[in-house]
Amino acid sequence: MTVTPEKTICVFCGSSFGKNASFTKAATELGNLLASKKYGLVYGGGTTGLMGIIAKTVASQDGYVHGIIPDALVTKERSDSVDEINKKIQTDVENHKGETPLDDSYGKTTIVTDMHTRKKMMGMEANGGFVAMPGGFGTLEEIMEVTTWSQLGIHKKPVVLFNVDGFYDEFIKFLDSAVEAGFISKNNSSILAVANTAEEVVEKLDNYVVPEGRFNLTWKNN
Repeated sequence: MTVTPEKTICVFCGSSFGKNASFTKAATELGNLLASKKYGLVYGGGTTGLMGIIAKTVASQDGYVHGIIPDALVTKERSDSVDEINKKIQTDVENHKGETPLDDSYGKTTIVTDMHTRKKMMGMEANGGFVAMPGGFGTLEEIMEVTTWSQLGIHKKPVVLFNVDGFYDEFIKFLDSAVEAGFISKNNSSILAVANTAEEVVEKLDNYVVPEGRFNLTWKNN
């Protein structure tokens, strides 16, 4: 039986494994920690690469996992084919509410129409914060968007960069350069916390302090 999560963490990561075995190891370690603390996982819905590793790790321990994936990416980021998925959908189109079993070993899956809906749903469910593991353009774009959301006062949730084996070292240097150049304030640079191990990720999530100096804007319908 799936445990009702104390809080749910959104993890952004690659649909590939990467060339370093430490990436897979880190995804497994983080998944184990989230499950042990009864934290839920919301993620991009893929079953390949690091996405699949962390989802399956949490789900295998009866942890809560919710994958959200656009229809167009199903064949790209899932190991099961469209035909297999269609066979698993037991309800008719009119009664179907978007959630399909797909593969129970990866938790539940919601198929949406576009990337914007995917990110909005992930952001709304992630009451415990956001984590970026190694990944490509999509991962970087996702973690930067939620960081910007915090800067704009849309949310106050933790945002953590999981710097596995120095994967994000050059990116962190770029952010430091942006601070030096006057494009990011020193206070706002603290929105994005950096962790080097799975244990540090959880510690940063649990003890996150919202930095001062963010924009105090009023947003509706967020």
